[in-house]
Amino acid sequence: QVQVVESGGGLVQPGGSLRLSCTVFGSIFSFETMGWYRQAPGKQREFVARITSGGSTNYADSVKGRFIISGDNAKKTAYLQMNSLRPEDTAVYYCNAMYTSSRGYWGQGTQVTVSS
Repeated sequence: QVQVVESGGGLVQPGGSLRLSCTVFGSIFSFETMGWYRQAPGKQREFVARITSGGSTNYADSVKGRFIISGDNAKKTAYLQMNSLRPEDTAVYYCNAMYTSSRGYWGQGTQVTVSS
């Protein structure tokens, strides 16, 4: 059984920072990509950032220059450093771990709230 577990969410003031972590537990030993998505109330889930096993990254335009994704293949863990947070970043953040181009797992999500 494979579990994807996110942590690090919380309440932060505008301009603040948070670091999310995503760790995969179970019998899958490597992943092609690990990524972060988010879903705000009343909106569809949207792509935030992705990292490949080789270290290549890409980001949604809305977070470029503010968020940084990184990964540790040996630990099956991905991180999302979120800086200069804005109220519009408020959402549930989900981790996605793809072990092939078409098969993967989702976490349960972690809430990020940006508010004064």
